[in-house]
Amino acid sequence: GYGIMNHTFEKYAPVIKNWEPGRTQGALVSINAGSATTYSLQSVEDRGQLFINAGTEVYEGMIVGQNSRENDIAVNVTKGKNLTNTRAAGKDHAAAIKTPKDMTLEESIEFLNDDEYCEVTPKNIRLRKKILNTGERQKAAKRKKIAASK
Repeated sequence: GYGIMNHTFEKYAPVIKNWEPGRTQGALVSINAGSATTYSLQSVEDRGQLFINAGTEVYEGMIVGQNSRENDIAVNVTKGKNLTNTRAAGKDHAAAIKTPKDMTLEESIEFLNDDEYCEVTPKNIRLRKKILNTGERQKAAKRKKIAASK
């Protein structure tokens, strides 16, 4: 399809030495395909800012949030709660998660690192890793680290 991109010039600024492009925080990356559940998002939201709601369809390699630390973390956002017949008083409280960050196209592009893509569809803007498979992504990171040390 076609797109229109606008920009606004703000000012000229001196060159910043020793500046490295990219963000300093890592990403929360889904390891499973399926529908995100409130139960699993509750445990993941402690690790950083989420970009998705419960019920959002996710796939392996999709970025579902921003890590509060600098490394990427593989997370399972599709895990459901184990249902049993045993009930404890006060144990089944209503699940609630914080409102996820809804990013515009510009914010999504700004968020990207060199190993990530931004998918734009008429209904969604999604972020994903270039290598979707978790195992392949880890192997590629090892190869890159070995090549950098030589």
